[in-house]
Amino acid sequence: MKKGFEMNDFGKMSYFLGIEILQLQQGIFICQRKYAIEVLKKFRMENCKTVNTPAAQGEKLIKNDQARMIDAGQYKSLIGCLLYLSATRPDIMYATSLLSRFMHSPSEVHYRAAKRILRYIKGTTDFGVLYARNAEIKLVGFTDSDWACSSDDMRSTSGYCFFIGSGMICWSSKKPETVAQSTAKAEYVAAAHVVNQCIWLRKLLLDLKHEQVNATEVLCDNKSAVAIAKNPVFHGKTKHINIKYHFLREVEKEGQIQLKHCSSEDQVADIFTKGLPKMKFEKLRESLRVCSSTNVKEE
Repeated sequence: MKKGFEMNDFGKMSYFLGIEILQLQQGIFICQRKYAIEVLKKFRMENCKTVNTPAAQGEKLIKNDQARMIDAGQYKSLIGCLLYLSATRPDIMYATSLLSRFMHSPSEVHYRAAKRILRYIKGTTDFGVLYARNAEIKLVGFTDSDWACSSDDMRSTSGYCFFIGSGMICWSSKKPETVAQSTAKAEYVAAAHVVNQCIWLRKLLLDLKHEQVNATEVLCDNKSAVAIAKNPVFHGKTKHINIKYHFLREVEKEGQIQLKHCSSEDQVADIFTKGLPKMKFEKLRESLRVCSSTNVKEE
């Protein structure tokens, strides 16, 4: 490349667009510690008390909560900062995505929930994602949905994540465009969206000379959704589901993906769909390979 372009070699990359990169013996660790501290200072939360989770378990937020309205500009700025921080902090993805739904008319309740995320970040500023050394380049996905959790329109919240080897490469938490009439439909629709992402990742890996020869496993904790994907005879349960979501069946038949059942305890994507109790949240956070830079250096 030096022959074709003018460039300088500054050695190993350690900082890029606000992301700090540690290249260690056991792998690569990325975080946004400096940026997280700057965000805390910007919103005067550098001396706040810490909490163990970014979202309170069971808390329901609505648009018209009758609370006093706040400055939308400041709220949007905070959510924007948190969304950028979620590039290396998947553990705040659900809480941030949930609060982004109220940017047009935020209230004190919404702002208080956003400040809870900052309080969580205060205690975990040096957290990031570890990509440990692993010889196997195998793509694995997780998909989950929390049925009818939105009090405003009764829509679900779906989440997914994909791993290659030991590292998580993409994750998402969002509200789908349709209202699901059952938990099975909510999970099936979420899985159908994940399949589109899965196919794109398989093609990307093929371009990078890492072809996925076997079907990519996508793990779902709902047995009915898995059964619908494998058995087209489920007419009574599936006739109300839009035809476009049955693309999942075709892809499974072709052997590109394999929708498999997993227990709710092992469902990593659960962290992207709801507020969790402290013990379960920390367990899933560890499964995402989100940890402290201090612990990585000590290994």
